[in-house]
Amino acid sequence: MNLSFYRGKKILVTGHTGFKGSWMCMLLKMQGADVIGYSLLPEKTPNLFEIANIEKDMTSIIGDIRNLSVLDETFDRYKPEIVIHMAAQPLVRESYINPVYTYETNVVGTVNILEEIRRHDSVKSFVNVTTDKVYKNNEWEWGYRENEILDGYDPYSNSKSCSELVTSSYKRAFFFNRQVAVSTCRAGNVIGGGDFSKDRIIPDCIRAMEQGNKIMVRNPYSVRPYQHVLEPICAYLKLAEAQYKDKSRYEGSYNIGPGDEDCVTTGELVELFCRSWGKGASWENISEKNAPHEASFLKLDCSHIKKVLKWKPKWHVNEAVRKSVEWGQAYLDGNDVKDIMAKQILSYLNETSGEQ
Repeated sequence: MNLSFYRGKKILVTGHTGFKGSWMCMLLKMQGADVIGYSLLPEKTPNLFEIANIEKDMTSIIGDIRNLSVLDETFDRYKPEIVIHMAAQPLVRESYINPVYTYETNVVGTVNILEEIRRHDSVKSFVNVTTDKVYKNNEWEWGYRENEILDGYDPYSNSKSCSELVTSSYKRAFFFNRQVAVSTCRAGNVIGGGDFSKDRIIPDCIRAMEQGNKIMVRNPYSVRPYQHVLEPICAYLKLAEAQYKDKSRYEGSYNIGPGDEDCVTTGELVELFCRSWGKGASWENISEKNAPHEASFLKLDCSHIKKVLKWKPKWHVNEAVRKSVEWGQAYLDGNDVKDIMAKQILSYLNETSGEQ
């Protein structure tokens, strides 16, 4: 996969201090991009942004996506050409606890970013990252397509559905006659090294290994489209480049997820983790009663992005787990995780060279 297009380009990444944002910024820096990040400070310790020293060789602005005046100053000063919007409250369970904050961040934050793009002609390509959970989930055994109804159930999922609708409205109302391409990306569940979020299965697995405990799995039968974090990140960048060059052909909405063979239950994912980790790793089913609602079956149809952008996933779920374990073991052993990330990025790009 050739990302030389990004050399010297001004790229604004919102949510750059998060898990996906950190991987995105590191990849872009490795390609010679001029990266500007805008986000809150990382909420937790440890966090990938600090552990891997992502802030080095980029511009890191600490600000709230809900603060329009600070965003305005950022756009005025740096005049980004491409904007990748990933800032969000990303957790389903947290959205039940703090629904107002979730909606403010995920909906008003999107309005603010789009308003800044409306005010600044420097932006030529905008990608809004949402989620596979934006669809009205009927627990179908087939994958959802981009033309399905948007109606997420829980506050997180619904706020991302609203973010999609806001983007569509701005696109029709303000950008139809502007040289700025606008797209949304609905990615499936991502795994990879450096995710320390609560209530996510791979971070829970690594925390259990760190503490010498069994892995406790509360929803072992839920089916999810798991993929390594580099899969959607590279898809976002492939789309941002394509629509920068040809707005009418490429802008739109895209599902980004693995093939059917990589839509596995949480229990199957944990079993893969245990086999890859070794050292006596094991897990236990602790299914919860009266837990907050989460979809039990969710799968995407990614035919559209495969046809239009010639994109396809390259690392199957077992490889994605193996890469996550490689990072986790290096971290717990006190090794240089930034070096592991760089090697994994180069491995991914080399493996996909000439195929995407």
